Amino acid sequence: MTIVTKVEKATSTAEDTLKRKVRDGSVVSGGHLVARALKNEGVDTIFTLCGGHIIDIYDGCIDEGIRIIDVRHEQVAAHAADGYARQTGKMGCVVTTAGPGCTNAVTGIATAFRSESPVLHIGGQGALTQHKMGSLQDLPHVDMMTPITKFAACVSSTERIADMISMAARECFSGASGPSYLEIPRDVLDREIPIEKAVIPQPGKYRASTYSIGDPADIEKLADVLVNAERPAVLFGQQVFTSGSTQAAVELLRGLDIPGYFNGASRGTLPIGDPHHFDRTRGFAFNNADVIIVIGTPFDFRMGYGKRISKDLTLVQIDQDYRTVGKNRDIDIGLVGHPGAILSAVLQAASARIDKGKRQARREWMKTLEQQEVIAYDKVLPLLKSDQSPIHPYRVAYELNEFLGEDTIYIGDGGDVVTISAQAVRPRNPGQWMDPGALGSLGVGTGFALGAKLAHPQKEVLCYYGDGAFSMTAFDMETCDRFNAPYLAVIGNNSSMNQIRYGQVAKYGEERGNVGNKLGDVEFSKFAHMLGNHGEEVREASEIQPALLRAREAIAKTGRSAVVNIWVDPNEYAPGTKNQTMYK
Repeated sequence: MTIVTKVEKATSTAEDTLKRKVRDGSVVSGGHLVARALKNEGVDTIFTLCGGHIIDIYDGCIDEGIRIIDVRHEQVAAHAADGYARQTGKMGCVVTTAGPGCTNAVTGIATAFRSESPVLHIGGQGALTQHKMGSLQDLPHVDMMTPITKFAACVSSTERIADMISMAARECFSGASGPSYLEIPRDVLDREIPIEKAVIPQPGKYRASTYSIGDPADIEKLADVLVNAERPAVLFGQQVFTSGSTQAAVELLRGLDIPGYFNGASRGTLPIGDPHHFDRTRGFAFNNADVIIVIGTPFDFRMGYGKRISKDLTLVQIDQDYRTVGKNRDIDIGLVGHPGAILSAVLQAASARIDKGKRQARREWMKTLEQQEVIAYDKVLPLLKSDQSPIHPYRVAYELNEFLGEDTIYIGDGGDVVTISAQAVRPRNPGQWMDPGALGSLGVGTGFALGAKLAHPQKEVLCYYGDGAFSMTAFDMETCDRFNAPYLAVIGNNSSMNQIRYGQVAKYGEERGNVGNKLGDVEFSKFAHMLGNHGEEVREASEIQPALLRAREAIAKTGRSAVVNIWVDPNEYAPGTKNQTMYK
């Protein structure tokens, strides 16, 4: 009697699968169709956590040469796909199993939704033959994902897999970018069909140009406004970088002598010292300009819902999403289309028509703004240079800015660590600032760091966390090291969720306010040591820069991540936190 072991059975099954693949190239499985369709969309990397529902996708990715990055938590996978999309301009892809695999990724997909990042989330599901029977990890994924995606659907036949992926990808880039979700049941993925029955759209034959300038009459109208403006200003938002419109933005500012302000990924569009670059006088400009153009950012809470802009000026809004234009605040001119195409058309229409008098008035306007910039900087300078102990968080932000290299990608993950560092950290190039965005998600940093480093292996990646944010996703630092994507984690540690703590203490007093927001004193350098990485504790301001430099050297030497845990004063807060402007 021959006894066949489980290992022998598994080996036999694997050999049969490989023989069938080699023997019959005219038959294809659903998982391999997924991989082929992803490759057609330019996807070269998927971020995932394994599950039985999705394993045939992995097999397909191996055949198609698509890199598989497996993490320890699906939230990180979704954030990494988001970060990869922001850094490459391509569609990011996260693949999760059913049930908790999908729900764990919800925060990352919702973050991409509010940040207009093109991410395709492919999720597993129980077999169609087990529909509504209570299969393992069965949940109504499509119903759950619909409100936080631009497109959500279930693929009900193997023949339509590639077609549905192309449909979801188109939605990711329709108007303002955003995420899509596709649920694929296990039997649909595992089923094999004749290749000729598969609906596979051909690359390059089902996409339209997105370089629209909208109504040409509105281009002329805006050109007329700019020709006659004496105190114009432009605010460039996230869309300007993600749409590839950076050069057009620079050419508009320099060609028409207009001061520019930048947020999100558009930070770094102009170098510090450029006469058209401003960053501390936005409020002054909003109150004193005669024309304000807002490009690629909504009038949401970060903009005071548009109420912080004077009513006694001409307000123009340009956006890729029609629904955003004029939302929360009346505007004088609204243009929907590609930011770069619109800016180039406006520059062409206006550049030859500005007389010397108007151009001189603009230069005087910029001199006024420069003077106000100096006043604003002098006001905050004592905090940036503070030697107090515990360390003032503004001093950390100052030191981080001094530390940045030309190619350092800076990520902020937390509450006050983001708003404070935004006042001091100046990335050297566009796209090198990343933050949680409008959803305010804590825990984005590790996934963003993974995605950014994989997208740009030659660049340094630095993530500045609050201690609360770091503890949410820190274990995937091991994933970064496993895939040769080391980064520098800097923690502003005040042992609390401090942005919320301030509001509670201010409203209820010390006795009742320090509830639900205090964390333990954790020496996170020991976490780094546990992973075999470099880690340091910093308790004095003078120690910050040397510690950062040692960490950079350690990463270069070992190829592994490093942690610098900086103890900051828990009783210092960002101005926005003190004013609770995020809730107004």
